[in-house]
Amino acid sequence: MAPFPGFPGTKRPRPIKPKPGQESVWDYPRPPRVEPSSERIVVRLGGQVIVDTTDSVRVLETSHPPVYYLPMEAFPADVLLPTEGTTFCEFKGEASYFDVVSGVVVPRGGWTYPHPARGYEALSGRVALYPAHMDSCEVDGEQVTFQEGGFYGGWITGRIVGPFKGGPATSGW
Repeated sequence: MAPFPGFPGTKRPRPIKPKPGQESVWDYPRPPRVEPSSERIVVRLGGQVIVDTTDSVRVLETSHPPVYYLPMEAFPADVLLPTEGTTFCEFKGEASYFDVVSGVVVPRGGWTYPHPARGYEALSGRVALYPAHMDSCEVDGEQVTFQEGGFYGGWITGRIVGPFKGGPATSGW
């Protein structure tokens, strides 16, 4: 296997060939693409449904499972509490965070781009959640598996194949 461009000594992972009806994260673009989705997204926290919507957008980026951004107005009042601190994405801009509250508190369990960079305007007014920290996240009735690594918020379903960035030894991808 040849070295992965830009990362000396790092080998490009061998993508899993998708079966009919599946998507490979290695076919996703870089910079990431934002696309609307009408899939039904249901998220539970503290034993309660905190969001149930068919109005989402997916961010698709090479080597990453999709990240779903959900309309803020789809959440009950007081579930998303703004918290301090920001991070910066070279593509999407500056992210702000929310504590997610529903019987339990998940510190910085969600994030948003209040003023997304050009090309990512569809993220405005939407929030992404870390599925690893929710009770459950579903896409069209299928329980998702979360993307490994504490920084990433990808949602893995049977429709998505990798390998995925985030686990051990993937930082150079």
